[in-house]
Amino acid sequence: MSEPVIHTDKLTKRFGDFVVVDALSLTISGGEIFGFLGANGAGKTTAIRMLTGLLIPTSGTASVAGFDLYTGAEGVKLNIGYMSQRFSLYDDLTVRENIRFFAGIYGLNNQAIKEKSRQLLESLKLLEVADTRLASLPLGWKQKLAFSVAILHEPKIVFLDEPTGGVDPVTRRRFWDMIYEASERGLTIFVTTHYMDEAEYCDRLCIMVDGKVAALDRPEAMKRHFGVESMNEVFIQLARPNKME
Repeated sequence: MSEPVIHTDKLTKRFGDFVVVDALSLTISGGEIFGFLGANGAGKTTAIRMLTGLLIPTSGTASVAGFDLYTGAEGVKLNIGYMSQRFSLYDDLTVRENIRFFAGIYGLNNQAIKEKSRQLLESLKLLEVADTRLASLPLGWKQKLAFSVAILHEPKIVFLDEPTGGVDPVTRRRFWDMIYEASERGLTIFVTTHYMDEAEYCDRLCIMVDGKVAALDRPEAMKRHFGVESMNEVFIQLARPNKME
């Protein structure tokens, strides 16, 4: 197995007396597609903010992409990619301007930005619309561009925070094809989703309930453990027990 790209040991975040993330312990390897699930308020967003170097933990230890979260937060930020449900792009910029802007944020020099921009526009077949404002492009194109921009600097891991929210099933499936291709190249994928069919695509899953890890395993193993046929049923049993009769 590859060296861990993410390792946490009892990572905890408190706000006053309220524990938002309670003793989170994870080990995620290179090239793994890791699903991070939970109902709203389960602590997912806070955990991701810690793992991306945006929020200092209260206690516990963690390293991401080889950097300690306490002492190397800036190193973490430069060695990860991030894509949110809103695709993290700017509609009022052109396709080319978006690429250049985010490449600069990720620390690429001018020569690298020029070369990476050309390669990306060619690979995504966006040369003809390179100078078109992003707002006028179809949603599926925006999604592909946002993912490609998030990994333009060749990070060790990319965080995908509900990246397929609001898109149709066909576009979602095509997006997951891109995820598989990136994973095969060794990129670690840390993805949150509310679509339980997407949870089935992950190598392993972590389900958070009230800030704690309620389950951590492969999708098939989880379904066998709970005696159900779908991840949706697993999720309902763990995250929404009040709906069980």
